[in-house]
Amino acid sequence: MSSSATVNAPANGKVPRTERGRRTMRKLLNAAAEEFGEKGFHEGSISGITRRAGMALGSFYTYFDSKDAIFRALVQDLSAQVGSEARKALTPDLAALETERVALEAFLAFAREHKEIYRIIDEAEFVDPASFRLHYETTASRIFERLEKGAASGELRSGLQEVHAWAIMGMNVFLGLRYAVLSDDRPVEEIASIANEILRKGIGK
Repeated sequence: MSSSATVNAPANGKVPRTERGRRTMRKLLNAAAEEFGEKGFHEGSISGITRRAGMALGSFYTYFDSKDAIFRALVQDLSAQVGSEARKALTPDLAALETERVALEAFLAFAREHKEIYRIIDEAEFVDPASFRLHYETTASRIFERLEKGAASGELRSGLQEVHAWAIMGMNVFLGLRYAVLSDDRPVEEIASIANEILRKGIGK
């Protein structure tokens, strides 16, 4: 995870007030991603996180109350980063279907760089069900908003529903699992183009 990424999800109201504090929290979240991504939530530890972050144990409690708190913040942070990467890749001039292709490319590239996201999000279903649900509901909502915009402009057929957004998200998630986590043997552009052809014939006019 990028050391310069914005801190997206502070926990327990412990919002850093200084740039130094934001950098420290970012280091802790990055270290937590490594710790939980490698060991899982139950085997991961606060001491392991602070060791990876290169800071004293006491510094952890300045920002987080517990292992559960940093895990919850991490899930929210990763979810926010996925959305941020998609927004950075998209431009206003993209056609509706091109928007979905570019968004998938951005997600696949992010997942290749942060393979741990799959283990962490999967574990969230049991460790923090609320964050798990929010992650997918938020992602599907972003997709649905784009579909509605495409339908309103006449680029996509009318009558698209939330279920279409969840179906697209499901496809994207499993493409990420296959072509980002299990292997990265094909260019993300190629994968996104093939997936986009499915959309083009399924929801395109």
